[in-house]
Amino acid sequence: MVSDLPLDLVRTLLAVVDEGTFDAAAAALHVTPSAVSQRVKALEQRTGRVLLLRTKPVRPTESGEIVVRFARQLARLERDTRSELGMSDAGEPARVTVAVNADSLATWFLPALSRVPREPPLRFELFREDETRTAELLREGVVMAAVTSSPDAVAGCSVRALGTMRYLAAASPEFVARHLDGLPLAEALTGAPVIIFDRSDDLQDGFVRELSRGGAGQASGVRHAVPSSEGFAASVAAGLGWGMVPEAQADALLRSGGLVSLAPDRPLDVPLYWQQWKLDSPALAALSRAVAEEAARALRN
Repeated sequence: MVSDLPLDLVRTLLAVVDEGTFDAAAAALHVTPSAVSQRVKALEQRTGRVLLLRTKPVRPTESGEIVVRFARQLARLERDTRSELGMSDAGEPARVTVAVNADSLATWFLPALSRVPREPPLRFELFREDETRTAELLREGVVMAAVTSSPDAVAGCSVRALGTMRYLAAASPEFVARHLDGLPLAEALTGAPVIIFDRSDDLQDGFVRELSRGGAGQASGVRHAVPSSEGFAASVAAGLGWGMVPEAQADALLRSGGLVSLAPDRPLDVPLYWQQWKLDSPALAALSRAVAEEAARALRN
């Protein structure tokens, strides 16, 4: 495959995707924009596929994403090999890119990173994304590993179950008294203000559908979008609306009376999985072990 995909052409494609334009890639590679364009065309001819959409910034096609992922994996292997041979720049830490959902980042994922051995040194670059979309970053080759809700392995990746993150429907006592008392819960929640993380957050609507026995119901149209895990829980505790709060964040507030569980017998469990490139990389192996150990401690199995 490498003979069909010359490394200089593959690296050029990656530079164009990372830099966003042919001109910027040319500057990064210290060649002319014409040379960059010729290399990309040569790679497209070799693969028989269009690899880039010539937009601003450029975007890889589905075939381009495969080549970009290959390029990033090659770069990772090259860095690991140089490190093992003692050829890496002195003190230069290896870069590890990971996609993780906001609730994991706010509760258990950072302690997982603290479990990773300090030697050899690593530098983490985290991409915060909804757990239903983190696999897309793997598929595009943006990250090496991801916490995801999908058990289906991305091409070229391995997958392992981590456990489940439990969410509890909760609200402040004042909110319950003002909006929910005297009505069946499923009916009350269709009209009461609700907190959502962002427009892709379906947890609250899913909970209302579950209460209505799979019906077409959904949470109220009065929605406060709070795109921060800590801010989300604080907004619910402040009485702005009800919401599905991670159990790890809700426990202390429930014990203190700052929050009320709306349906103690109806938690919502979201399974989480760890997906990573299938590479013999010491950095990825160390990270994977640390994530699995912390998930076993913090998540429900």
